[in-house]
Amino acid sequence: MIREFKLCDIEPVMEIWASGNKGAHPFIPQEYWEAHVPIVREQLLQANVYVFETGGMIRGFVGMQEDYLAGLFVKKEFRCMGVGKQLLDYIKARYTTLWLHVYQQNQRAVAFYQREGFGIAGEGADVETGTADYTMTWQRKAREFGKEKSSYGTACCGN
Repeated sequence: MIREFKLCDIEPVMEIWASGNKGAHPFIPQEYWEAHVPIVREQLLQANVYVFETGGMIRGFVGMQEDYLAGLFVKKEFRCMGVGKQLLDYIKARYTTLWLHVYQQNQRAVAFYQREGFGIAGEGADVETGTADYTMTWQRKAREFGKEKSSYGTACCGN
């Protein structure tokens, strides 16, 4: 089930964020990610975040800042099981355009977004790390405008 982020989700979401970044970006020093934990924790509270939860466990999440896809992360043991695609489909049902930045060396993520209809709109470099990245964009096709939004349900944390 996909639901809105609740404050009690912060610790598991931060763990998924930290381990996901360290695993997907071995070309960036781990200290970089560790130094950004407080910043990301604050940004999560200001973004529109949705979590994928089953059996009381958060398996992934996606964060949006307006139409900017700030991050999509899935716990390592649940990758390649459709969690990321379901999170992305959830967002696509709610936005007509999306854009994101992805490191060029993260070929797995680049391939995922291309498979899901994103195109490379530009190349650049991350200001903080100097690492080459792509700006990727997605636009809903005209025939998709009339589709009904998927019903994923909502729940709260129980605390």
